[in-house]
Amino acid sequence: MALLAGHLLVVDDDEDVIASARLLLKRKVDSFSSINDPQHLPDFLQQHSVDVILLDMNFTLGENSGRVGLEWLGFIKKNYPDIVVVLMTAFAGVELAVNAMKAGATDFVIKPWSNEKLLGTLHAAFSLAQARSDNKQLSQHNSSLRSSISANLPAFIGETPVMQELLRKINRCAPTEANVLILGENGSGKELVAREIHRRSARANQVFMAIDMGAIPDNLFEAELFGYKKGAFTGAQENRSGRLLAANGGTLFLDEMGNLPMHLQVKLLRVLEQRQITPLGDEKPQALNVRVIAATNTAPAQLHNEQLFRQDLLYRLNTVELTLPALRERREDIPLLIDYFLGVYAQKYRRKKPVLTRTVLHALTHYSWPGNVRALSHAIERALVLSDKDTLDMNDFALGETPANNAGASTLHLETLERNAVEAALKKHQGNISHAANELGLTRTALYRRMEKYDL
Repeated sequence: MALLAGHLLVVDDDEDVIASARLLLKRKVDSFSSINDPQHLPDFLQQHSVDVILLDMNFTLGENSGRVGLEWLGFIKKNYPDIVVVLMTAFAGVELAVNAMKAGATDFVIKPWSNEKLLGTLHAAFSLAQARSDNKQLSQHNSSLRSSISANLPAFIGETPVMQELLRKINRCAPTEANVLILGENGSGKELVAREIHRRSARANQVFMAIDMGAIPDNLFEAELFGYKKGAFTGAQENRSGRLLAANGGTLFLDEMGNLPMHLQVKLLRVLEQRQITPLGDEKPQALNVRVIAATNTAPAQLHNEQLFRQDLLYRLNTVELTLPALRERREDIPLLIDYFLGVYAQKYRRKKPVLTRTVLHALTHYSWPGNVRALSHAIERALVLSDKDTLDMNDFALGETPANNAGASTLHLETLERNAVEAALKKHQGNISHAANELGLTRTALYRRMEKYDL
């Protein structure tokens, strides 16, 4: 397995230098190339994908100003900004090194080099190249998402006063840099709201990084979010950028914040206050420039309980607080959502848009929808997949009987009993995953699996 993942290009007019580099690095990179004249750079870069360039600074006998190398560095940064450039020269000086860094070089190597020093420098360079590539892919993914999301997202379809007030607040806060805390039950559309705020912000063309705080194991929290240097702990075989730095310049969406343990809340608070991150094993902090949008299904009363959630972190997160209503609290919007999803899934499965009987429409409108908009979407899709009828009736919807719909119902069907128990626990604890899982005698992960199974 290659030690350095990517394509390295060495540019030097000294064939002995190229031979030494090839001997040292050929077996340590996925792909190694070299050219002895920088004039060949434009053609080479047009025909090949390169991650890191090791570029000499002087290409004329007796020349030691580094001018030519800096000129080609400028060419690379202008036309191929994602390529990481490491400059090298036999004539090192503080002023030259400073000029190289100002011009966009990632590092500076003095010839003749120390093999260990060169390998360490290239390790860092390839890690940076990988981070840039990941960031670019995220940007492209977010751009694709933005182009596919219409102004009428399901979460925002609604004519009820509570939804109109929510839209008004989104319109006001989105263009600002204010941190936002979104409250709401599972499936109510918290991430859709976060993406809409990002889409309408000045950071819309940058990364939208969503992180499920409840899904990261405690012992991996710092490594995943802050990143680490090679050798920081057992198994850290290369440098890795954390998710927070991958969001630099964009929007950071922290989902399920209510599930973050107190001792990890302290670490996150410190990062948000200082606006900088120090990867594990490193001593040099890196600047963090992100807008933070957090979300939780935890009840406000629990959020304001200082035994469960740090109040200084809460104040840092909820400059603007938005509350998403449960679907049962805006029943008048359900027929609009049903019509929307019928159209979406009819188009997806290339069939005629069906209609609902009056009985079905009444039943769907008065169902409790513990899974909110997400569950309604799933129910409509399932009906269109399993039925080819032009008119859908009650047999096409497996709504089940929940305590909210039929308190007197009794059943011995195991899956129905389990679903009812999960729904009841989530309702009792107002959507708090940790408390509901404890009530059911499950781990958070096991509860998440059952919520996914029953689309809750």
